[in-house]
Amino acid sequence: MATQQPDPVRVDVGSPCTPRSIHPAFAWAGIIGPVLFTATFLVQEAFRRATYDPLAEPVSALEVGPYGWIQQLNFVIFGVLTIGHALGQHAGMRPTRGGVAGPLLLGITGVGAVVSGAFPLYDDPAGITQFPPGHLAGGLTFFLISPLALIALSVRMRHDPDWHRLAGYTLACGLALVSIDAFTLGFVLPEGAALHDWAGLVQHLTILLMLFPARIVMAMRLVTTSRRKPPHRVLPHTHSPGSGLTSAVPWHQLAESAPGTFGRGMS
Repeated sequence: MATQQPDPVRVDVGSPCTPRSIHPAFAWAGIIGPVLFTATFLVQEAFRRATYDPLAEPVSALEVGPYGWIQQLNFVIFGVLTIGHALGQHAGMRPTRGGVAGPLLLGITGVGAVVSGAFPLYDDPAGITQFPPGHLAGGLTFFLISPLALIALSVRMRHDPDWHRLAGYTLACGLALVSIDAFTLGFVLPEGAALHDWAGLVQHLTILLMLFPARIVMAMRLVTTSRRKPPHRVLPHTHSPGSGLTSAVPWHQLAESAPGTFGRGMS
């Protein structure tokens, strides 16, 4: 008597070492944030040439004046989107020991941007632009933590097959930004520094040529990985000769074939 051939069963599998599924909105936040922020301040610069010098003044100086609320809101929106990107980045990569450091630092830079918007620059009665301590803290948090976030993320990328090709680029950007920050603190920001009158240009080049491209590349990769479906494994049914019935593989065998999947579902 011929026996029935096993029928395959498709079972979603996962393990504690695989990244969790994420909503694509968290990935897109990492793209929309830098693009929207850049477009907004560039448009403002184009219409405020009479009162703003992009070569000498930082982007924060756009907070001064009757239309300063636009840049304040721009900082806040960018910060919130950065925090969303950080959440997605953490969920979209393979967990590692200490791997939360990169996304956490990325999220902290988002908080720094929000703080920069909450404490805007202003002109005192003498017409001199003042930098509130809160704004200075937010700005320094954003620019000094951003390189560390990239470096920490590059370490985590090395342990994830979906991300390891970006590890070298991300690390290089992080290290380059560390050097740029040191250069800026020494030769650009201090009053009387050699390049103080070019502070705006240095800042623009830093974010447009190094920091934002690195973030957008990460976010684009995150968009790609967020679209993937969970992997499947083919498992057979067993057949009892003479019974005419086909029974599923015992649960303990399924659990052995897909470690971590069923245990999490029943816990």
